[in-house]
Amino acid sequence: MTPVDADERAGAGAAASAGRRRRAFRALGRLLPSPQGAPFTLVYGLILLGTAVYADLGDEATVNQLLRDSSTDAAHLADNPVFVLVASALWVAGGLYSAYGVAFVLVLTALERRVGGARTAGVFLLGHVLATLATELPVAGAVAAGRLPEASLHRLDYGISFGLMACVGALSGLLRPFGRWALLGVAGAMCAQDLIELVDPLASWGHPIALLTGLACLPLVRDGARRAGAAAAGAPSADPPVPLPLFPPWLPRQYAPPRASQEGGPGGPAGRGAGEEPVEGRRAEAHGGLDHAHGGEAGGVGVPPT
Repeated sequence: MTPVDADERAGAGAAASAGRRRRAFRALGRLLPSPQGAPFTLVYGLILLGTAVYADLGDEATVNQLLRDSSTDAAHLADNPVFVLVASALWVAGGLYSAYGVAFVLVLTALERRVGGARTAGVFLLGHVLATLATELPVAGAVAAGRLPEASLHRLDYGISFGLMACVGALSGLLRPFGRWALLGVAGAMCAQDLIELVDPLASWGHPIALLTGLACLPLVRDGARRAGAAAAGAPSADPPVPLPLFPPWLPRQYAPPRASQEGGPGGPAGRGAGEEPVEGRRAEAHGGLDHAHGGEAGGVGVPPT
């Protein structure tokens, strides 16, 4: 081997290594939100980061008051439902050290890159609102029926876990089978553990409700994924008509019987079938008593917040 050959091989190896590093960085970058790829997740994530920093480093009395004012307990839902439903979703249970923050970034970035920010926000909001109402309204009914004390109307209930769980359900429908069932298996195991242990009955039922809400949104997100794919390819967003197959779908195409020509003679062009392949795409911190793991530092039902 001459020195020139050695230099060429070394240069080729360095170029290949640099190419692998660039591909790895691009793949890693797609996991994180960006202004072009996932602006909704980026802006929302920065807001959550700011409130998490303040919750950990700010004045404790002020933080506690803000959390109480943001709580989606039954009393607040009756007085000012829109405000508390929005405000409660601006805090992360556990602050900077919560796994919710990491899961939020990964799940919502993956979903938004596939279906866009508007649909991602819609799925998150729908899961957050439906699961909150489904778990808090029965408390109000139990208090009205005299089965729970009036103090149960005033609890500390906040966080993003319901909306996050709904996005998990929606994202699962866009993944390939292995990723889909792996994601649903993890989420389902968390929900099952909550229901078996029943440490926090409200959140134990809220997370499965949110997950099912996300699964119910699959037609919406799949349509968004098709439109996004069509726009990226420069094609119209409307789905083209799918022709009927001219031979049984189980028959390999290379063995399709020839189709007769218009004159009735044999040996016409072979028929081709056409079809459409399907698009493939935490337990929250719960404290003692009947806490709402949706948000975190909740007081037990029947126990007024401190």
